[in-house]
Amino acid sequence: MIGQAPDVVADPVGVIVDLVGVVEPALARATVVEVISEVAAGRVTRRRLAEALAERPSLLVDGRSPAPRVVGELLVGLRAAGAVVISAPCCATCGKSLRTFHRRGQDWYCKVCGPVREQCCRCGASRRVGSRDRQGRPRCGGCPADEDGDPTQMVVEVVARVDPMIPAATVVAAVAAVTSQVGQRRQLAWALQDRPELLTGAGAHAPVPSVLRLIDVLYEDGAGCIVRPACPHCQRVVGLSKSHDGVRVCRNCAAKARAEPCAGCGVVRAPAIRDAHGRPLCPHCLTTDPANHEVCAGCGRRRPVNVRGPDGPLCPSCRTVPVRVCSICHRRAPCAISKATGQPWCRACKERWARCTSCGRVQPTRGGTRAEPLCATCIRPERDFWRSCPSCGDHAQLHSGPCVRCRLRQRVTGLLADADGRIRPELQALHDSLADYERPSTVLGWLTHPTVGSVLAELATGRRQLTHAALGEIDDDAVLRHLRSVLVATGALPARDEQLARIQQWVTRTLDEHSTPENRELLDRYAVWHLLRRLRQRNRGAEATYAQFDMTRRQVRAAIGLLDWLAVRELTLATCRQGDLEDWLTSSDVRDRAETGHFVRWAIAQKISPDLQFPTTRWTGPCGPIDHDERWHQARRLLHDDTLETQDRLAGLLVLLYAQQGAAIARLTIDDIDTRGDPATVTLRLGPVPVVLAEPVAILARDLVATRRGQAGIGAPQTSPWLFPGGQPGRPVSAYQLGRRLRLIGLHPAQARSTALFQLASELPAAVLARMLGIHIDAAVAWQHISAGDWTGYAADVARRPSTPTVR
Repeated sequence: MIGQAPDVVADPVGVIVDLVGVVEPALARATVVEVISEVAAGRVTRRRLAEALAERPSLLVDGRSPAPRVVGELLVGLRAAGAVVISAPCCATCGKSLRTFHRRGQDWYCKVCGPVREQCCRCGASRRVGSRDRQGRPRCGGCPADEDGDPTQMVVEVVARVDPMIPAATVVAAVAAVTSQVGQRRQLAWALQDRPELLTGAGAHAPVPSVLRLIDVLYEDGAGCIVRPACPHCQRVVGLSKSHDGVRVCRNCAAKARAEPCAGCGVVRAPAIRDAHGRPLCPHCLTTDPANHEVCAGCGRRRPVNVRGPDGPLCPSCRTVPVRVCSICHRRAPCAISKATGQPWCRACKERWARCTSCGRVQPTRGGTRAEPLCATCIRPERDFWRSCPSCGDHAQLHSGPCVRCRLRQRVTGLLADADGRIRPELQALHDSLADYERPSTVLGWLTHPTVGSVLAELATGRRQLTHAALGEIDDDAVLRHLRSVLVATGALPARDEQLARIQQWVTRTLDEHSTPENRELLDRYAVWHLLRRLRQRNRGAEATYAQFDMTRRQVRAAIGLLDWLAVRELTLATCRQGDLEDWLTSSDVRDRAETGHFVRWAIAQKISPDLQFPTTRWTGPCGPIDHDERWHQARRLLHDDTLETQDRLAGLLVLLYAQQGAAIARLTIDDIDTRGDPATVTLRLGPVPVVLAEPVAILARDLVATRRGQAGIGAPQTSPWLFPGGQPGRPVSAYQLGRRLRLIGLHPAQARSTALFQLASELPAAVLARMLGIHIDAAVAWQHISAGDWTGYAADVARRPSTPTVR
């Protein structure tokens, strides 16, 4: 039970040892701990024992029940270990000291007082019950219920009528293996005599479990007519170890029947335990409760128990897994043994999905090699090895119920269908995309997220309109943004500039939260009519990037910070003087000085604070080192290292050779690469003038166009227009993610681009550089001046060239 005293929950062994030490100080502490480990091996049993002794310490002295059985076993164990003061358990009726005891409820009895006496149905004497007859009536030891003869011979006769080919000796051995007492053999014989069909498929209705054990033993011995029963609920032929509604069911179905909402997390599962108020707790809440953590024998930290080894409990990090050579990837790693192949396989291969080289379906990899993976059903084609799905009939690796594909279709239809079972036409493409996705387990995991399930259900039933504005009413997070991209990719929502919409939404919410009306009006002029308007002009219809969103957010926050600082001193931006601004600049808690300077200079230009001065910092060139040797070394590595991903190699080369920013590379589409002319020539459009790619780079570009694949799977279109697809369907990779991938292969994009642009600016005129690389002419001129490239005569030379007549 959860809810006991803190010491009893956190350290039940310590509580027991301390209580025993008070009564029996001469008994060694290690001896007491050893006895506790023998009589109370589980955590719940130890807590029950500690709680009983903490409530009644006198149990250690008088040995009087009522008390849990484990208390009596502890007293017996301590006495056997040499305790003198500790009392032995005492009979609740006669008070006799006990070394073994009978138990009724919470009371202990000796062998004379313990057994219940009933009237024998044959002789009429009130005696201890020795057995019961076929009708369940009691019989004493002198009147055994053996009128029907030998029960083993009765079972042999019933089995012989069902399957005459089974030798009698085999049946006798099977009966002896599944029953240990005469009474159990009688119950087995009576059950089979009353219902012989239990042996031919109706075993789920067996009144005693020994019938099922007999069926399993006879089936393993080769009995052809003996049929192992299927679970009445899931129809799987597995062990039926539980009872539910009068029939034998498997453990999974019994757990589902007992499932109820967990009081801790709300998930509907079979309870692992109940708290002090009787509320159910699921296994996850039980193991993750800090009160149930134990000191790991491996690392010494107090953590959840994953497994118990010979030296004590082990946490998930310290659990040892045998290191073997994986049969699929041939790496030496911690491996388990595959049930399908009997060979070791590592965790990475267990979670890998690939297209099976035999059947062509995308399935979990269960055999073969990384180059030629095989799915489970192609490794073991025999149909009897796998279970069949009750919904579609396919044979697959199933644990219970329908296959994962059928469960996905049921889940998607349940979410997107209305009360009449119809799906809105706008959501039909979404339904088909989710239901037919090649990795159904991924979609099922995604649909279990509360935000995804609730929003899709609201859209399907009409409780929420299928518009961007309606989704904007929900708290914006990564899950909602991914769901929105899925809806856009499947045509349920129109496409829009997501980062620009995020900027507008964030600005509106931030300005609404600002308290002062005067400052709110000023910030609205700055954010909406200056920052956003300038952003739209710069992008010229292209979508905004996350870096632009982040910069706009920092500039608005910096403006708010300055206005709040002035408000504390009862100043406004209009009444602020140069001395006040310099006080702000010299304060120690100031952040984002550059972004604040942008706001102040805007206010000066707008005549809001014409007397202030906030100089800008002139760019004087790259601040990092310019290492041309390292640049060419990295370029050669990317050109020739086939172990790297093609997209990483091409992106890195675009940075090293063509000085491209991550945002510009991410926005490239397959239309920017032209291979329609000369087969040996590949051009890439980075600016107004296409660039002819050198042959090694051109090969990588062709390969990437043919093999590109983003991380997005759910709702992703079949053909992505982006050269570098991203993690959201229909979207390119973000500049941040692209930079992260390049840094993982040892390339620093900002420094590499500066080095490349520095050298290119020293070799090409600014006008040519701007047209070929897609940068602004002012930036090209600035880089030319920094690199000391002498192209002053280039413009004059172009002006002196004779004009070419236009051919009409």
